[in-house]
Amino acid sequence: MPFDLNGVSFSYSEKAVIDDISMSFAPGRFCGIIGPNGCGKTTLLDLLAKHRQPTSGRITYDGKDLRSYSIKELSKEIALVPQNFYINFPFTVKEVVMMGRYPHIPRFSTPSAEDINIVRGIMEKTGVSDYMDRFITQLSGGERQRVVFARALVQDTHVLILDEATSSVDTRTEILIQQAMKRLMNGRTSFVIAHRLSTIKDADLILVMDQGRVIEQGTHESLLEAGGFYEDLYN
Repeated sequence: MPFDLNGVSFSYSEKAVIDDISMSFAPGRFCGIIGPNGCGKTTLLDLLAKHRQPTSGRITYDGKDLRSYSIKELSKEIALVPQNFYINFPFTVKEVVMMGRYPHIPRFSTPSAEDINIVRGIMEKTGVSDYMDRFITQLSGGERQRVVFARALVQDTHVLILDEATSSVDTRTEILIQQAMKRLMNGRTSFVIAHRLSTIKDADLILVMDQGRVIEQGTHESLLEAGGFYEDLYN
């Protein structure tokens, strides 16, 4: 399912956070996004997930204006892993992950054997099965991040959006998540904001943003050869 952006801008008051972006994202591709703090990375993904509406311009998904989709419809198409994840209800890790499959509270439902096997497999691949019976409120920030990543994968959507999903995890956990990402992002349209270039260097397309604009785009190799802002970040 492709995304198309046509002259998309977004402003707070008079300050442009996204400034006249036009581009297309092919389905099933991995797009990495980097840039300095405040350059508009998260806002761009918020626009794609319909958490914000463009101030001007148009976004289409599968040829249809994004504004015509309901939030319920998009929740079946797009899974979002935010940078920070908060939940204060006494749910276990297993229940929170299962919510990706059942939007209501799993303890009041009867999941099928197939769903249980799918959830169990994803929990093992993302490393959360070690503490699946603990309450989410008892976990560290890095452990919670792994849980919300697992829940997003359980949703089995066409689009996966990760907003610095490995920023609060240790190196071992980051490697574990990256390995899971490579296996489970296959066939999905994926957008990943990264604070470490190692997370996105294998992306089909890397966008370098600054001051609300895409100033460079290409693969890891082509951007290094171009010798611009990306090469400076890499060095």
